[in-house]
Amino acid sequence: MTPQLQTVVSTAASVAATVMLLRSLSRDYLPPEVHHYLRSKLSKLLSSFSSELTLVIEEFHALKPNPLFRAAQLYLEPHVAPNTTRFRVTMPPKASHISFLMDRDEEIADTFNGVTFRWKLVSQRVGPKYVHDDDFQATLKSEVRFFELRFHKKHRDMVVAEYLARVMEKAEEARERKKTLQLFTLRDRRMGGRRGGMWQGVNLDHPATFETVAMDSDMKEMIKSDLDRFLERKGLYKSVGKAWKRGYLLSGPPGTGKSSLIAAMANYLNFDVYDLELTDIRRNSELRNLLIATANRSILVVEDIDCSLHLQDRLAKSSQPLLSITTPSPYNPYDNPKSQVTLSGFLNFIDGLWSSCGDERIIVFTTNHKYKLDPALLRPGRMDVHIDMTYCTPSAFKLLASNYLGITEHPLFLQVETLLGTTHVTPAEVGEQFLKNQDPQIALESLLHLLLDKGRNPQDQIILI
Repeated sequence: MTPQLQTVVSTAASVAATVMLLRSLSRDYLPPEVHHYLRSKLSKLLSSFSSELTLVIEEFHALKPNPLFRAAQLYLEPHVAPNTTRFRVTMPPKASHISFLMDRDEEIADTFNGVTFRWKLVSQRVGPKYVHDDDFQATLKSEVRFFELRFHKKHRDMVVAEYLARVMEKAEEARERKKTLQLFTLRDRRMGGRRGGMWQGVNLDHPATFETVAMDSDMKEMIKSDLDRFLERKGLYKSVGKAWKRGYLLSGPPGTGKSSLIAAMANYLNFDVYDLELTDIRRNSELRNLLIATANRSILVVEDIDCSLHLQDRLAKSSQPLLSITTPSPYNPYDNPKSQVTLSGFLNFIDGLWSSCGDERIIVFTTNHKYKLDPALLRPGRMDVHIDMTYCTPSAFKLLASNYLGITEHPLFLQVETLLGTTHVTPAEVGEQFLKNQDPQIALESLLHLLLDKGRNPQDQIILI
């Protein structure tokens, strides 16, 4: 070994020994606060010479879930490298899709606009603490997780302005693809109150689609076109100063397919459904809270509004409130017989200031007696689209025959269609006849007898072929 090399090695050994001594002394004699302060200063000094910038995306912020953390999980799921040997496999409650997520200390490289970004999931054990989910329910956590996103410092502005926005956008698309439709209803006060949130949900697995709903094809195409325009016009609604929502009124006798149409709309839009029972609402403030608690991209349904509300024309000479809630059971101690919601509060709920607390919302009212409703509820801006659900028509009958019996033609079709022109029968009644027997001949004969019994001239002779 040359003298020069010996000098270098000796100097390096002396420096290393000095560093180890100082480290030992600092650990033994310096308070933890001072030790932490010195370490942080040294870390900052060293990082100032680095060309790399690190963003930390924590799972929780202020004891609430951080949306950016969940977005990063969804965004990175399809980016997991083929050579990755360790995954976290999860299937959340009420979900129908299995998720393959990064495990702790795994790294993923992503490229955007020619720039390479490195993601790492870090997990640390901590003392137990309570955090709150979106339903305000507390969960005890003993682990802190966060993503580290590393990239060159010169790309900082691009990351803030473009890359993180892309992460959120792609995550939303992934969330919609993986989404399991939910049907929400109000939590029952008698079953523990609403401390866990205003709404409780179950999976909505309704098979109805626009292809199976027994309606005239022109009406179905009109509804689908209206829904498509609604989804595409976010910018227009904003430019004209309107809340991004749409109101539908479905009117018609029971059994004409109002509930099936709502399910078909939910499946077509991939929107959750909130079923609002007005008889369970005590005051205007509850309506506002319920609206705030509903998610974007959802359908709010108030069924049989003519049965749950006493609506009077505002021009009627009456000193009673224009709108009052009908309590279903005066013998139930949990029901408040004086519960009332004013008409003005209800209208504000539909299209007032509070209706703007959210985007992409559909409001659907159903009624069996449209003429009983206050005209204030029916004007455009509140109920934008009025859909009359009629009795079974010849075109609806053919669709039902195709769906139930698998036929598009039959010698008895003409007789059935003739009677449908003079006899009121609902699509539900027709479907029930078809469910009784899968043989087309027997099922159609049964339907003909039903039409004859309900017809104006029951003495007419029906020739069965």
